[in-house]
Amino acid sequence: MVTPLLVAVSATSADLGAARAQMALSLGWHIVLACLGVGMPAITLLAEWRGHRTGDVHYRLLARRWARAMGVLFAVGAVSGTILSFEMGLLWPGLMGTYGEVIGLPFALEGIAFFIEAIFIGVYLYAWERLSPVQHLLSGVPIVLAGVASAFFVVTANAWMQQPTGFTLRAGKVVAVSPWAAMFNPATPPQTVHMILAAFMVAGYGMASVYAVAMLRGRRDRYHRLGLLLPMTVAAVVTPFQIGVGDWAAHFVADYQPVKLAAMEGVFASGRGVPLHLGGIAVDGELRYALEIPYGLSLLAHWDPHAVIQGLNMVPPADRPPVNVVHWAFQIMVGMGMALLLLAAWLAVSWWRRRDLPRTAWFARAAAVSGVAAVVALEAGWVVTEVGRQPWIVFRVLRTADAVNPAPGLVYGFALVTAVYVVLTVATVYVLRRLARDVPVPVAPQEPDVAGYKVV
Repeated sequence: MVTPLLVAVSATSADLGAARAQMALSLGWHIVLACLGVGMPAITLLAEWRGHRTGDVHYRLLARRWARAMGVLFAVGAVSGTILSFEMGLLWPGLMGTYGEVIGLPFALEGIAFFIEAIFIGVYLYAWERLSPVQHLLSGVPIVLAGVASAFFVVTANAWMQQPTGFTLRAGKVVAVSPWAAMFNPATPPQTVHMILAAFMVAGYGMASVYAVAMLRGRRDRYHRLGLLLPMTVAAVVTPFQIGVGDWAAHFVADYQPVKLAAMEGVFASGRGVPLHLGGIAVDGELRYALEIPYGLSLLAHWDPHAVIQGLNMVPPADRPPVNVVHWAFQIMVGMGMALLLLAAWLAVSWWRRRDLPRTAWFARAAAVSGVAAVVALEAGWVVTEVGRQPWIVFRVLRTADAVNPAPGLVYGFALVTAVYVVLTVATVYVLRRLARDVPVPVAPQEPDVAGYKVV
């Protein structure tokens, strides 16, 4: 472990807790908008393409209304992303001051992707009648590509914190820096794919849930049915692939971060043929009240029912993450993922049998909460990723306590940022509700192809 020379004084426990809470709040808030920024443009383009291909005005109306919401969410996400960029340097100078040259490349590339996305969002929003249908559709493609690229670049930086590579430490100094090796570290493939698929699930289920609520209120016209069907179909297609990628990510954790795996499953003692735990609470160095599936963890982690699983007893207590937080976050993530997989299968079976949505109100109810379920799974997954790495901010290289800003008063900064996010949340919800209740055609740009369609 290396303690950076930049941090000569340790932060108080209150300021350390405030810095961690502020980062958790900012990341947890921004990640939802980031997911919508990745998945929503692709779904919007799909609706526009279907509208041109079929001539169905409902698809075109959905595309235009989603584009308006997409513009609002992009603007708000730019604000929260800017806050995050400042927090990285202000709250964690021990990280950025020492290792900034190692992980600076993906942040620079993400900035380029962000500006490309911003430029083409402007073109897409204000060129409906100034470009041909094909040209306008193509103007949205860079938005999709830039959004996915932004997610990829940012997650590579987090993956580096899980598996730091691309540098050498000599006498506490970072030398022989290779930014490309740092960006393409062993954790990059599973983490980036897992995150990008999660973004499409959050966007798809989230968008569909809005129309499911409307259908439960009696709005069962074609506009609302397509508003549910199109994004949910995208999310349903992605879901089984996400389950497979999640298994890939779990195998990676088992091989590269066995302590995190032990916390995820509440395994305190190393052993062979370790069972899989469902539920349970860690008390006094053991997991209690859990339902055990014999040999399950060894089999899932290493494809061998008698494989050895390292327990938390392999590291000192100071090097262990908080077990109950990580364990239950993992349980919630898996539970929500499997529930969404069942919902996707329900939709697939109904479409295969009748080429229609399930007609029962229970499907609409499940669809109405699917957006929340996807967000909960997303947040729980990031809790596993980040809290499971503790006490390290850079795995086995730099402790979180050694990276935090030692300046006093971080508690007040946390209170201020919390107030900012409360205002952002209220303002965003207000604007989106106004868009949903407003006339379907904005003043600019003009939209004559949907001007005569009344949304109820």
